[in-house]
Amino acid sequence: MTTATVDATPKPRVERRALQAARLQLRTLALYAVSVLIGIGIWQLLATHYGPSLVASPHATLTAAGELARDGTLTNSIIASSRRILIGWGLGLLVGVPAGLLVGQIRLVRQLLEPYIEFFRFIPPIAFVTLAVVWLGIGESSKVVLIFYTAVFIVILNTSAGVMAVSESKLRAAASLGAGRRQILRGVVLPSTVPYIITGARLAMGNSFLTIVSAEIVAAQVGLGSLIWTSRNYGRIDWVFVGIITLGILGFVFDRVLRIVASRVLRRYGVKL
Repeated sequence: MTTATVDATPKPRVERRALQAARLQLRTLALYAVSVLIGIGIWQLLATHYGPSLVASPHATLTAAGELARDGTLTNSIIASSRRILIGWGLGLLVGVPAGLLVGQIRLVRQLLEPYIEFFRFIPPIAFVTLAVVWLGIGESSKVVLIFYTAVFIVILNTSAGVMAVSESKLRAAASLGAGRRQILRGVVLPSTVPYIITGARLAMGNSFLTIVSAEIVAAQVGLGSLIWTSRNYGRIDWVFVGIITLGILGFVFDRVLRIVASRVLRRYGVKL
């Protein structure tokens, strides 16, 4: 009798949740696949309508990608652009997060830095391309500095916004329990600001991809931006499409990796991406 009762027991709640999560993931993947197929279909229709001189077809783009991959051009361009983006973006985080914490928490620092932040964040990086080349040359430094410039102000603004959004009652409660300024920063302010920092990091990553193209067009021999510009000069629309699509795929991968890592490592801070 006891055995029959155990066999008739429904599946545990944990197993049902795991099954529901698996079904949700499969549904999401299916929707992604349908969306991509629809996009490729529309792309093919546009290529057929306008002709190969204006819009490269999916097949022509895939063939061109294979051609560029075989001679190493595409691989070298991806590596060069990825390295520049990651270094500039990483430096933007290293400088932007501490600066944002100071701006958000200390009024004097905010009053001193705010005019410069508000001034420079409205000047696009492309405006500094010529100066970057003149000052730093056509090497890696000019591209990295431009991406750093793109990322740092976004990270500062998001981090400082997170600091200023911390509930005043939490700060007072921590102070009443005897916590010092450093303890409040480490135990209250920083954990509450982490979701804002991650959002700033994602926005900065997106803007870094916008900047890399203009930087490489002017001052690079290798990179996806350089590939797109060189392809234009040779009249290879299919190569241009390869460069553009590669940028989109690379950005998607970088952002997805950032989301996965942040959601798993920083879940206890309320990061859900």
